[in-house]
Amino acid sequence: MRRESHVAIVTGIAAVTAVVISAQAVPVQERTKLFRSTVDVVSLNVTAVDSKNRYITDLSEEDFSVFEDGTQQDLIVFNRQSLPVALSLLIDTSASMESRMRLAQDAAIGFVRKLRPQDLAQIVDFDSRVQILQNFTNNVDELERSIRTTSAGGSTALHNALYISLKELAKIKATTAEDVRRQAIIVLSDGEDTSSLVSYEEVLDLAKRSETAIYTIALQAKDAPQTKGFREAEFILRQFAQDTGGRSFFPARIEDLKDVYGQIADELSSQYSIGYASKNPRRDGAWRRIVVQVSRPQVVARTKRGYYAPASN
Repeated sequence: MRRESHVAIVTGIAAVTAVVISAQAVPVQERTKLFRSTVDVVSLNVTAVDSKNRYITDLSEEDFSVFEDGTQQDLIVFNRQSLPVALSLLIDTSASMESRMRLAQDAAIGFVRKLRPQDLAQIVDFDSRVQILQNFTNNVDELERSIRTTSAGGSTALHNALYISLKELAKIKATTAEDVRRQAIIVLSDGEDTSSLVSYEEVLDLAKRSETAIYTIALQAKDAPQTKGFREAEFILRQFAQDTGGRSFFPARIEDLKDVYGQIADELSSQYSIGYASKNPRRDGAWRRIVVQVSRPQVVARTKRGYYAPASN
């Protein structure tokens, strides 16, 4: 299969050299146009919703407060325009999905049809093994054809699939400010991991070190009881989403998938990009917790829970 030429995300958690040299001299909306400097920028993709879970897209920089380990930070990047996206679409093709593959394919195709020309996507299917069916492209016809080739069989190697997808996204490097994209993984699975070589802890650590938001969809196997294994799988999928600033979904029916994918597409197009240079100068490789607050009443912000500080060599 031909590999598409592709570029992707530079949104720098700490060790990534990103935007902004003279923050005070440049209007904050324009700072995202600046690309290279010696400043380490902690960048965040932030979703704001009201009490009815509606996306709020008209907030200003002054509406946000960002705290790292309890210390308020000064924003040097703020952008509420919708950035291009690079994403991996992961589809569980284990044997338990056999009777539902057609509907799962239809829902995934509905999602890729919502992608804009500037967005990139790859298609990954996983059962006992992980296969990249389509490398990163903005060609919707190629993405659709790849989705239609999926077929059910085998067990579930969810952790392997996430690990490979995170590694694939990390290969994409932006060379200009116009190349900067948000990263996301959308994973559909209907059961617990039964055959991965990579552990949950390893994948979660890699995810927390990445710039990738993981959106998880846990679809219970048809007519299956709520087993201990499935409950554990739900917890794991929820954890991946929460720690990376994504969102987890638990649809009761395969027919609900179309709406779930629609919600994810809406969220990816409704996010803010904000960034700051940490006031903590230590390069100790430690985990730093992030909290984002919004001043508008009944509006809450969701983003990744933190990042690992750069470490001295």
